[in-house]
Amino acid sequence: MLDQDFTQALQALRSTFRDIRAVVDVDALEAEVARLSEAAGAPDLWDDAARAQKVTSELSHRQAELKRITEVEQRLDDLEVLVELANEADDDEASDEARAELAALTKTIGDLEVQTLLDGEYDERGAVVTIRSGAGGDDATDFAEMLMRMYLRWAERHDYPVKVLDTSYAEGAGIKSATFEIDAPYLYGTLSVEAGTHRLARISPFGGADKRQTSFAAVEVIPIMEEAQEVEIPETDIRVDVFRSSGPGGQSVNTTDSAVRITHLPTGIVVSMQNEKSQIQNRAAAMRVLQTRLLLQKREEEAAQKKELAGTITASWGDQMRSYFLYGQQLVKDLRTGYEVGNPATVFDGDLDGLIAAGIRWRKRKDDD
Repeated sequence: MLDQDFTQALQALRSTFRDIRAVVDVDALEAEVARLSEAAGAPDLWDDAARAQKVTSELSHRQAELKRITEVEQRLDDLEVLVELANEADDDEASDEARAELAALTKTIGDLEVQTLLDGEYDERGAVVTIRSGAGGDDATDFAEMLMRMYLRWAERHDYPVKVLDTSYAEGAGIKSATFEIDAPYLYGTLSVEAGTHRLARISPFGGADKRQTSFAAVEVIPIMEEAQEVEIPETDIRVDVFRSSGPGGQSVNTTDSAVRITHLPTGIVVSMQNEKSQIQNRAAAMRVLQTRLLLQKREEEAAQKKELAGTITASWGDQMRSYFLYGQQLVKDLRTGYEVGNPATVFDGDLDGLIAAGIRWRKRKDDD
């Protein structure tokens, strides 16, 4: 028999879901899916490959968003039926199943509620994540690789599609940098709170002094943008270098020079791509990322100028936004939100939802102030 507390918790969960459904505007979402489906079925769709890719990508995102809402609604309906059966038959097994499903739905709906806070211009897009090692020698390059694995494991837990675009291996341990794409709805809005400087403190496995070592890695998150037409890049502003893709230890794995590095000379921004099949594909992917970075930089500069004119300059929250302690007190602490996890091993294995949700709520409060 399920008690009154369970019933109240289920009613509260249903109420929260109704609020989420209203914010998402499911009717409008269904109409958008229908419109995009019709466009995707047009016989001349692929006459314009760029437009076709944009339509099919947007349709996939909208369908995934709608599916997530409808599946949760169905699970709530099924749970209410299970509760009735459990109470009528006084079935302990059914009651245990209902409690487990209530706990699972509470987490899922909590995630959906956080998603409703993602209302930025690019929040609903997928994300391109770049990780770079900082100060700390081998510990820093090893830390960068640990962070890469952490985000890939997080994506795997959620069944998000991941595409590694570029990896630069260190001569010793770990990686100098890596860039990968996670293409699912609201991934940019979700992961953008992970951008900034991450700090690792531990007893170094690479030295014999048995002393604590502090190392750093930077995480950059930009939205996936099929086109960044607002930014034109003259050929005279870029330098294109072609080289061979490399694996760990610098060993060549390609028989042709297909990897591409583009340097934007006015800003010094460098983008490398090596995981596509051809030099042409790598160049196109690198240009797309470069255009996006320049577009975001331009908008950040415009926003900063407006704040300066208004006299409301505020410090960035990017530096040392999170610390990972792997000695003494095992702890992961977000320095912006105060959110802590006492088991770093689970975090490095991809259990990031609590940290990310706290970051999104913190950012929303900060934006509303």
